[in-house]
Parts: sequence; C-alpha cells; structure tokens
Amino acid sequence: MPTPTGGPRRPRRSWLAALVLGVALPVAALSAGAGGISVSDDRGRTVELAEPAQRIVSLAPHLTELLFAVGAGDRIVATVAHADHPEAARSIPRVGTAAQLDLERLLAASPDLVIAWGSGSPGTALERLETLGITVYYSEPGDFEGIAADLRRLGRLAGQPERGAREARAFLDAIATLRDGFGDRPEVRVFYQVWDQPLMTVNDGHLIGQAIHLCGGRNVFGHLDTMVPRPGLETVLAADPEAIISGGPGEDRADWLDAWRDWTQLTAVQRDNLFFIPPSLLQRHTPRLAQGARLLCDALELARERRAEPHR
Repeated sequence: MPTPTGGPRRPRRSWLAALVLGVALPVAALSAGAGGISVSDDRGRTVELAEPAQRIVSLAPHLTELLFAVGAGDRIVATVAHADHPEAARSIPRVGTAAQLDLERLLAASPDLVIAWGSGSPGTALERLETLGITVYYSEPGDFEGIAADLRRLGRLAGQPERGAREARAFLDAIATLRDGFGDRPEVRVFYQVWDQPLMTVNDGHLIGQAIHLCGGRNVFGHLDTMVPRPGLETVLAADPEAIISGGPGEDRADWLDAWRDWTQLTAVQRDNLFFIPPSLLQRHTPRLAQGARLLCDALELARERRAEPHR
C-alpha cells in the first residue's frame, strides 16, 4: 500500500484506503481446469486463464510486491505510484495511482491479467476493463492466511505454483514462530498511530491489530467497531498506553513519535517506549509483514523489560 513520504500531512484517499483492507473473506480452494488455470479471488469470483499470465498489470504497491515474491516480477508490464519494492519494481512503467488510473495507458500495456486491490482500486475503471474482456483478479487479504492465499493464487496465475506455495508456507511459518514465542507473554497496552492529523489508529480486526495480538500486546482501541478509529488526543492520554508504535510519515522518519514526548504523564513516554517501524513492513499486506511483526514483537518485549527500570 502506498506510504506518504513527505509534504502536507493530509491523508491521501489511496493511502488511507490501504489501512481498511477489510475483514478476510473465505479462502476458496484453488483448482485447475483442463488445459487452463482457475482460482477464486478474494471476492469469491472465479478467475480463469487458458495459460499462465505473461503480461500483468498490478494496481497497488503491495500487489506488485506479492507478484515479485512468487517470481512473477518480470511479467509485470505496468503498475502504480509508490510501487517501490523490490528495487526492480521502481523501473516498471506507471499507469496512475492506486486510486486513480490512466485507462488509456493501462490498455496500451496490453495486459492479459490485471491484479486489482478490492478496496483501493477504482471500481468504475475496473468494470470498464472487464467489459473490454480483460481478466481481473481482486486481492483483499485481511489476515495472515489471506496473504498466504494470495501468494498461492498469484503463483498459480503466473505459472509459478511451487514458488507461490513455498512463499506462502515460509510466511505462515514465520508468523507461527512469532506466535509461539510471544503470544503468551505478559500483556503490553499498545497505541498504534496510523496518522497524526487527525490522530488515527486501527482496531483488532485490522491486520496491524492482529499483529499486536500476535506479539502479546493489547491494542487500547482494539475493541472499537470502526476499523480505522480517530481517537482524540485526550482519549489517547486517558488510555495511557504502555507503548506507542508508529510508522511515521515515511520509511526513515519517526517525526510523529517526537510529539508524544511533551506528554510526560504517559507511561509510554516515562519508560521511553516510543517505537518506530518502517510503514512498508507493517502497513503493506505482503510477506515482509513478518519482518514488521518481528520488530513489533521485539519492541513489546523491550517494553516488558523496562517495567523493572526506574521511570525516566
């Protein structure tokens, strides 16, 4: 999902939508028809190809990353802004942003498969593509298994079923290792900051909320119904989190954490439990989320260790 890298701190529609990828839909079984490929996407639609896709257009940064993970990076003929991982993705031609597409340029790429982001890609444009006979696969991973399922399905569609299955297993094994190591550790009350103006966080239904639980944390706003709540400053102060985690406005900018240091009554500030995790590791639904979750688990473990230290 695209991540802000500077400029005014105004949430972009495409970036904020990335934080509302939704609750996971049932993962349908993969199947292969005679002489072709058939999978079910995250909308429960059957997607069929006569042969593995050779020219793929990816409509979100995390989808581009998933395709590279299954060995299909060389088949991506176009993608969107902010698709920056791995390095090879940076040279792929752009057809707009995740939220606004240049259909003329997209069609000029002559794709035989478009990988769309269910809650982020523009619906009208995708409907237009389908009326033109272009095959569209909708991705909407809402939990760890959902990411693994997309890896398996995209591997099949790109003619890399073994690679897709292998990457899916490796990802789920990494998540299982974290769960075994941290899931039963003493609880740490966590506030995860998605945005600063206005303050935004996630609930337990969001994948970031699930990662907090995986690490033995308790999301102080996890109980709220809204997937991306907007608690006011006073509400955060009243919740008094033991740890504050932020992705900041960019991959190497922890600016938002500095502002919390003025609120010395917060337990997180007193114990210096203000932790930065690069947003692409925790806010993109890709295999690298296992790396982000590991950093999150390590941060919460440090918060536990600091309970025995004098307040600063």
